[in-house]
Amino acid sequence: MLSNVALRTVLRSSVGVLRESARTPPTCCSAFVSGHNVNNAPRTFAFPAQIRRYARTTKEKVAAPESQLSDLPPSMLKMDYTAVPLAQTTDDIVKRLLSLEMASHSEKLELKTEQLIAKVQRDESDRTSVEVKIAILTARIRNYQEHVFKHHKDKANKRRMLMAIDKRKKLLKNLRLERYDAFEKVCEQLGITYTFPPEYYRRATKRWIAKKAFCIKVFNEVKKQKAEQKLKEAAKTQTANQ
Repeated sequence: MLSNVALRTVLRSSVGVLRESARTPPTCCSAFVSGHNVNNAPRTFAFPAQIRRYARTTKEKVAAPESQLSDLPPSMLKMDYTAVPLAQTTDDIVKRLLSLEMASHSEKLELKTEQLIAKVQRDESDRTSVEVKIAILTARIRNYQEHVFKHHKDKANKRRMLMAIDKRKKLLKNLRLERYDAFEKVCEQLGITYTFPPEYYRRATKRWIAKKAFCIKVFNEVKKQKAEQKLKEAAKTQTANQ
């Protein structure tokens, strides 16, 4: 009986010691981490405050490009009613219905396309020249760019935009080779920045880069030898003339 009581008291005391050790964290690890001696280290250790990142960092919003339709005044009449004289003398309510204020996006885009065509067309009846085709493609490309910027997951319209850009690039290249003055006029009137295409497309491997550097070195050496030979021939001719 006494042995059972003594065993219970020993177990209770050991449980109390374990609870106290669980409440007080070990100090040896903190002493080694701080670089001090274990004997001189304090018996208390403060855990660092836990950093909680609940919110994501805000991303900087890219400014939207200016729309090509922003320069169209709302009081301008639609393209179908510009040549109607009665539309100019009607009351304000009817004018608002016939103006761009109540127009759809496609109607505004059609009017903008006509303005770009009028800048580059050869005469009033010109609708099939290269300049007119470039103007139509330019209005279409800018409309696609505005749409893709707002809806960047619209892959179909992005593909159509890239196809229109390639088509316009070919037309500009041909116009530049055939009529350079018309090419400059089109680029100036439509605000197009023409970049020259590369001479050829090739994947830049290590072997190709080394070969290209060697060819350039050989070319420079041959050029130097030819220059020295010309100087020698010039010197010979001078001595022969003397």
